[in-house]
Amino acid sequence: MAAQPAWQPKEEGLREICTLLEQHISPTSDKSRIWQQLQHYSQFPDFNNYLAFIFARAEGKSVEIRQAAGLLLKNNLRSAFKSLDPTYQQYIKKELLPCLGAADRHIRSTVGTIISVVVQQGRISGWPELLQGLVQCLDSNDPNHMEGAMDALSKICEDIPQELDMDIPGLGERPIDVFLPRFLQFFQSPHASLRKLSLGSINQFIMLMPAALYRSMDKFLQGLFVLAHDSVAEVRKLVCAAFVQLTEVQPSVLEPHLRNITEFMLQANKDSDDEVALEACEFWSTYCEAQVNLELLREFLERIILILLTNMAYADDDESLIEAEEDDSLPDREQDLKPRFHTSRFHGSDEVTDDDDDSFNVWNLRKCSAASLDVISNVYGDDILPALMPLVQAKLSMSGDENWKEREAAVLALGAIAEGCIRGLYPHLSEMVEFLVPLLDDKFPLIRSITCWTLSRFSKFIVQGIGNQKGLEQFTKVLMGLLQRLLDTNKRVQEAACSAFATLEEEAADVLVPHLETILQHLMCAFGRYQRRNLRIVYDAIGTLADAVGEELNRPGYLDILMPPLISKWQQLSNSDKDLFPLLECFTSIAQALGTGFSQFAEPVFQRCMIIIQSQQLAKVDPASAGVQYDKEFIVCSLDLLSGLTEGLGSMIENLVAQSNLRDLLLQCCMDDAPDIRQSAFALLGDLARVCPQYLHPRLSELVTIAAKQLETTQLIESISVANNACWAIGELAVKVRQEISPIVMNVISCIVPILQPAESLHRSLVENGAITLGRLAWVCPEIVSPHMEHFILPWSLCYCSGQSIWGLEFTCLCGQIYCKLECHKESGST
Repeated sequence: MAAQPAWQPKEEGLREICTLLEQHISPTSDKSRIWQQLQHYSQFPDFNNYLAFIFARAEGKSVEIRQAAGLLLKNNLRSAFKSLDPTYQQYIKKELLPCLGAADRHIRSTVGTIISVVVQQGRISGWPELLQGLVQCLDSNDPNHMEGAMDALSKICEDIPQELDMDIPGLGERPIDVFLPRFLQFFQSPHASLRKLSLGSINQFIMLMPAALYRSMDKFLQGLFVLAHDSVAEVRKLVCAAFVQLTEVQPSVLEPHLRNITEFMLQANKDSDDEVALEACEFWSTYCEAQVNLELLREFLERIILILLTNMAYADDDESLIEAEEDDSLPDREQDLKPRFHTSRFHGSDEVTDDDDDSFNVWNLRKCSAASLDVISNVYGDDILPALMPLVQAKLSMSGDENWKEREAAVLALGAIAEGCIRGLYPHLSEMVEFLVPLLDDKFPLIRSITCWTLSRFSKFIVQGIGNQKGLEQFTKVLMGLLQRLLDTNKRVQEAACSAFATLEEEAADVLVPHLETILQHLMCAFGRYQRRNLRIVYDAIGTLADAVGEELNRPGYLDILMPPLISKWQQLSNSDKDLFPLLECFTSIAQALGTGFSQFAEPVFQRCMIIIQSQQLAKVDPASAGVQYDKEFIVCSLDLLSGLTEGLGSMIENLVAQSNLRDLLLQCCMDDAPDIRQSAFALLGDLARVCPQYLHPRLSELVTIAAKQLETTQLIESISVANNACWAIGELAVKVRQEISPIVMNVISCIVPILQPAESLHRSLVENGAITLGRLAWVCPEIVSPHMEHFILPWSLCYCSGQSIWGLEFTCLCGQIYCKLECHKESGST
């Protein structure tokens, strides 16, 4: 058979695509039209060949057009490489390799990105020529070829490092064994880009710690010590990152060098380049958490603390300095509104949570220094106070407007050590509070805001002291000081005061009751004046207050202050407005706290939740008909509010659900593909089971079967929290419907028993709920459960020993079954 002729572009097609790319990069072009045309061209099977040709060979075109072709090719290959004709795959690979040595740096960088995507899609083993080509470039002594190969390798190491530490058919050694010696050699290169790329590439392997790197550890460390004094800041930053990662995953290899490394980090933490200093600052908390050689670090504490405290002062270019000037008359910009994440309702002793609070805050040297001081204080405790407190006191005593940043840093330091050094600080707590409270009225907004945060860090200990008159007066001063700052005209102070007050609420709980009217007046005044961003924090503070004081909130005078503004806002927001999320959450806490007192507000809240869930379920399949875009958080928040209503109203909820289609909506939500919707749905299922099980009866079999399915192994792996709530709901249903649950009892038991095994190491709350549900099933269906007791009694008993404070009936019923079973054995003559 004759060989298939090599692919060649047609002049007309080449000209059209180049023209389109030229328009694509023009700032004045119609992006929508061009995108549609590009989509049209992408339907042709050899379109990516054209892009590869333009990128690699269109020498007469501008670098910008070639680069645009390369980036479009990268995006296409990410989704379509595996479906391309093998001859086209081969053509693209063949065109890419020569670009590694391109004269233009942008082309070299772009080809590295494309090569990494191809390797992700087709694996190293699918492109044997690549390894050979990369080695040739690295060994060429040509700066362009070396940098192009290193750039591609650095991207492969970043995206799929494990691919280089695998056996490749036909290759006598793993790729990492081939490349690592060359990476180490480039540490001595006169070209800064090669030093940076080679060290960055090796750093990607530290967490994986392949055998090749472990064997070369001495050479790696020697290279790091040389690069520690590199003239290029990016290289020094990577050296710091390497030491931080090694401290975390392989501290033993650093033991002989720890003193020298610590000295280097002290200097790097003072580097004139903030990014180097920030990377070095990460070392202190990593070192402490790894518990490497705490006595050695103790020798350096005085110097470390001085550097940390120095770096905790605001830098002149810190964005917070600009933000701090904004008063509450300025509307929030869209970029000021952080994405918010609702946490689905959870039934158990320890909720599975992700700490997202700082996900969207800029991490900088100031924050890292404060966090490092926090960790150090928790490791060394009061031992750091002799070194730290004179520095703090000196900064606090600095007068004059020009020194406000130093004073602010000192207040931040006090907050950072609040937990770790509390034993040493506690005898002086009243003096500290006396000093801090006046700072709530400081001239500088950032001093007012950091004082709010620092007081919140001591709130637990302030509340602990209310047993005596002086302590009570101190608590009242802090409470009133924070309430006054809620009404600050500065947005940053409002945010800090509201967050600090929410923390104080959690600690104080019913101690707040005598001050409820004053608290509500301040909160609702803030509610009326805050812009959108801070309004979300007010919602949280109101919800936290409701959780803290519970039914004490259910008094006409308090409700007259609290509810009208919230209801007014409720009526203003549309069902598709995301500002509804925090209000739904707030109502959930209020409904639970007020109990039956919420009944006067319940019907419109219930009906709106139902409408939101229905419209969102329609939007998921047909957004045009629904008139809104689908967002699962609307469903999750609405389900959780319905749970709050059910918990608060108790059996009175039956008046609302009786004529509704909640049962069917709930069934759909229990089968949803989104885990957080299922989690909230099963929480509501359990809540409804407790107070109106008869309402669920027509769908009982389906609901219980779906709940049991969540306990299967594959479902467990996907979401522990969903399984936890489903397990809890089955237990609640079992107690109410008794024998009606019998058809699925064995299925549930077969799923729960593996959960109880110690080797499973599952979340404690799931294990507890599993054991409780098992006990309840034994109580309602003893004739089904008792024959199988030998399969689970031992792990169940171990669970009981660790969770007995929350068990009663479940333990009694299983003990009764054991007794009955022993009696049966006696009667039959068994032993």
